[in-house]
Amino acid sequence: MRDRLGKQQVPLYTAAQRARRDASPWTLVQGVLAPLQFLLFLASPLLVLRFLLTGEGQTAAVASVVCKTLALYAIMITGSIWEKAVFGRWLFAEPFFWEDVFSFAVLALHTAYLAGLYAGLDARRLMFIALAAYATYIVNAAQFLIKLRAARREAFAPDTGAIALEASR
Repeated sequence: MRDRLGKQQVPLYTAAQRARRDASPWTLVQGVLAPLQFLLFLASPLLVLRFLLTGEGQTAAVASVVCKTLALYAIMITGSIWEKAVFGRWLFAEPFFWEDVFSFAVLALHTAYLAGLYAGLDARRLMFIALAAYATYIVNAAQFLIKLRAARREAFAPDTGAIALEASR
């Protein structure tokens, strides 16, 4: 497969990796957790902003950030299991290297929120940490959506590139 400039593109998955991806139960788990985490994300910033703007709804805002963070932990753990099943590496498999790197920034900010909550940090400061975490999450989610789109394009493209790559390894 060639890109718009005519350069040969390396497929996201080899034929063997695609088969492992399709056979893995972790693919379904990721397919369920990703939209769930996104739905939590859609609600939480609204609750956080409501609290920051009005001072109301602190409990709901805190609960939403904690739930979003727990969903993030779940998707990170199961995602690393998925990467091991598909690529043979727990994390930082070549096709998802930069997504994993940025995922750790997202995870660090969410963890900083939980640590601050545990330490009794001021609620307003915590909410700004949550908003920073959500900003990084938006970038990370976009990275994964781009990869999902690429995987779907590959699924409908002739398999010659993947076969050629598989044969050269």
